[in-house]
Amino acid sequence: MPSRTHINLLRNVAAMPLSGRQSPLRERMRRDALALAEREGLGEVALSYCIVPLEQPVGETLRLAGETLHAPWLLPASGQLTALACASCTVGPALEARVTALFTEKRASIALALDEVGNELLFAASRLVQDRMLADAQRQGLSLSGELRPGDPGLAIDAHATVLRLAQAESIGVVARYGHTLYPLKSFSVVMGAGINLPRANWSRCDSCPTRAKCKLAHREQAERELASA
Repeated sequence: MPSRTHINLLRNVAAMPLSGRQSPLRERMRRDALALAEREGLGEVALSYCIVPLEQPVGETLRLAGETLHAPWLLPASGQLTALACASCTVGPALEARVTALFTEKRASIALALDEVGNELLFAASRLVQDRMLADAQRQGLSLSGELRPGDPGLAIDAHATVLRLAQAESIGVVARYGHTLYPLKSFSVVMGAGINLPRANWSRCDSCPTRAKCKLAHREQAERELASA
């Protein structure tokens, strides 16, 4: 059965340190953006995920619930892959619309700060939905391994629609549009392997990215993984 949640993560984002170059102006604009988001109820995110059993036998092209995914990276070196954990989350369209309105009003600084808050909300939502999938999998005696998003090496971008259907993302308003982009724009989808005694993946979805060395998100995710394993 799918799991769906609407939750306000603005406090979580407010507790995060300001990323990137620090300055009194950026800090003030971030405070103003957070206050605006709180006043106008723009801090709510929506999550939807489902752990879907695989049809047997398992091969590079995985079959489940009438869908197929070519995701050979998810095949484990040991253990047994029995399901896929598919998820989607979104900040929704309201924050995007408010950013656009602020630009129209020629208030670019607060618009950029609010857009950055939206990115932080989506990051927090992505970590939360994966934590919940892991907890759900563990209740079923399963482990999770690997993380792929459509468009990553190892999962074609045209898999977006399939992952969204498996995650039942339409229930939270997330759909794939032309060019395989997501609507609302501040949304994401992810698929992870689920099964019995799965080993920790020895690869990262960021491994072959040419901008990995400069990517703040990759650095943050690596720091979180190291903290979790400490």
